[in-house]
Amino acid sequence: MAKKLIVIGGTAAGLSAASKAKRDDPSIEIEVFEKSGYVSYGACGLPYFVGGMIEEPMDLVSLTAEQLRDKRGIPVYTHHEVLSIDRDKKTVSVRDNDTKETTEHGYDVLVIATGAAPIMPDIPGIGAEGVYPLRTVEDGIRLRAAARKAHTAVVVGGGLIGLETAEELSQLGLKVHVVEALPRLLPMLSEEYSEMVAEGLRKNGVELHLSEPVKEVLAEDGRACGIRTEHEEIACDLVLMSIGVRPASKLARDCGLRLSVKDSIEVDDYMQTSDPDIFACGDCACTKNAITGKADYVPLGTTANKQGKLAGTNIKSRRERFAGVLGSGVTKCFDMYIAMTGLSLERAKAEGFEEADAVSIIKSDRASYYPGGRDTHLRLIFDKNGGRLLGAQAIGGETVAGRINALAVAISSGMTVMQLSEMDFVYAPPVAPVYDPMLIAASQAVKHVRRA
Repeated sequence: MAKKLIVIGGTAAGLSAASKAKRDDPSIEIEVFEKSGYVSYGACGLPYFVGGMIEEPMDLVSLTAEQLRDKRGIPVYTHHEVLSIDRDKKTVSVRDNDTKETTEHGYDVLVIATGAAPIMPDIPGIGAEGVYPLRTVEDGIRLRAAARKAHTAVVVGGGLIGLETAEELSQLGLKVHVVEALPRLLPMLSEEYSEMVAEGLRKNGVELHLSEPVKEVLAEDGRACGIRTEHEEIACDLVLMSIGVRPASKLARDCGLRLSVKDSIEVDDYMQTSDPDIFACGDCACTKNAITGKADYVPLGTTANKQGKLAGTNIKSRRERFAGVLGSGVTKCFDMYIAMTGLSLERAKAEGFEEADAVSIIKSDRASYYPGGRDTHLRLIFDKNGGRLLGAQAIGGETVAGRINALAVAISSGMTVMQLSEMDFVYAPPVAPVYDPMLIAASQAVKHVRRA
């Protein structure tokens, strides 16, 4: 008798799990339930949809529910919300949010891929009209419509999505204020690099308000008209709340599954939860840090896709382990590209690398005499006791993504800065200098290493 698989969540992790399970076992019966009206969409593209670079909501969608059913044999039900999980009966209770009808569905194996929910702080005025999160396609549609009628926007939060959306709103012609509770933007970066990002935003007309937690959303007749911090009030036509996400783990908690860091669902290296018949993957689940080996929470699309594929693989008991992640990321802020992988210096020390150190260099991404080159600011984090590479950060032109990818490979391979300094990287004047920025940085780091 064919197995019955139910997947809760129809985006990156859930559909990766469903698709892999179906490829491995074509006889498996699958049902996917998605609370929103869209499936298989690229949430990371939402800021660019808001700004108009991506024209239609469906441009963000890789596969529709109909295509998943017809081409992959995977029935997907949108506007269907799973309300509860009964582990004893092995059933889920599902509400059709269009008809309000509730039905019970049995499973042999369950995959929880409920993602994460935007954090909406418990402050006065948070429920006013004109206050938006940006997590789903529907969120993007609402924010895009509001932005085309607005003149001034407040973006609360100086993380990746907040800054990407601030850029897009600014390019639409809005006056944009970024309000951040911490003393600097993108706190995973070094202070020097965070300040470079801040200067780039200021240069492009974005006004920054740092060390300013928002205390209240100001409203008139139920509509947001500004925000209040401890020190100032800022008038605006719309507010984007982008202060982070939290795992959507309530279903798992309510049915007694164990939770992990930041209340993400605890999973082992096979994506199994504390119930062997239930897997979890994506932004609702914990992951493993590839450097420390500890449980971590890294809500990124790359992580979600990897975890989902592995969950789908292990449904057929092939027992493939998850290698962990480095938290590699990249973004663009106006003409500045920012990328990072592995641990920051602060995180490395906090994780017990007492001899962690860092070097920073500046080097053109092309031969010095070749026109069009841009400075690459590159920072390597390493252990002075032996030279193990622990992390890297870069700011510059679009070539920083490739260099950080190369450094992610080096970190994953356990390379030292001595080994990195000996790498045979490419050289051609239009593409890279004879001494790549990675070689220059590694050579500087080697000087600080204590060898056995």
